[in-house]
Amino acid sequence: MAELVYRPVIGAARTLFKALDLKIDTQGSENIPRTGGAVLVSNHISYLDFIFSGLGALPQKRLVRFMAKESVFRHKISGPLMRGMKHIPVDRKRGEAAYAHALDSLRSGEIIGVFPEATISESFTLKSFKSGAARMAQEAGVPLIPMALWGTQRIWTKGRPRNFGRNHIPVTIRVGEPMDAPVDEFAGAITRRLRGRVQELLEAAQRAYPVHPKNAEDTWWVPAHLGGTAPTAAQVRGAG
Repeated sequence: MAELVYRPVIGAARTLFKALDLKIDTQGSENIPRTGGAVLVSNHISYLDFIFSGLGALPQKRLVRFMAKESVFRHKISGPLMRGMKHIPVDRKRGEAAYAHALDSLRSGEIIGVFPEATISESFTLKSFKSGAARMAQEAGVPLIPMALWGTQRIWTKGRPRNFGRNHIPVTIRVGEPMDAPVDEFAGAITRRLRGRVQELLEAAQRAYPVHPKNAEDTWWVPAHLGGTAPTAAQVRGAG
């Protein structure tokens, strides 16, 4: 079936990223299967993460269908685009329909993108993972593909103004090897292994990141445990 919306959106995103002179460093895209279903699982630190996660799959000529909150589909601009790209709306009060939709897509050979933290991590560290990704992979009989993003929070994240200037921001994408999701293993145990693998990829992305904060005011995007001034996870919970 022709992708009348998805591919033009990709082209527009690439044009924008070129205009912003983003320095995108992707490694591990060969771990994305060229055919068949899979659940792509990433950390979540920016409003733009679904775009960068999707870019990680493009070298394998795969398009990712993301599960996203239903309100995005009601927006007058993003809604038609999200529907046209065949992403999956999630109503958190009635999640069964989205889950069934994702299963059908996986079984038909699609890659489904999931952010198991559910919301953006304002500490830029990994929050706890919900088990839905593991359960979907188990039921559909497909692998889990772990991924980590770093640097996207500097472009547009929760509580910060958008930075769409030509600031040459590096973005690091790391894709890990596929993980099995055996049906005879508890989804919680698979989820813990998955989170550990995403953590390893995140740390590798952080180590590879080519720039450091310019000054004390620029440390907001660095987690507290790495010497930055981003709030800790405990501080975020306390403010919530």
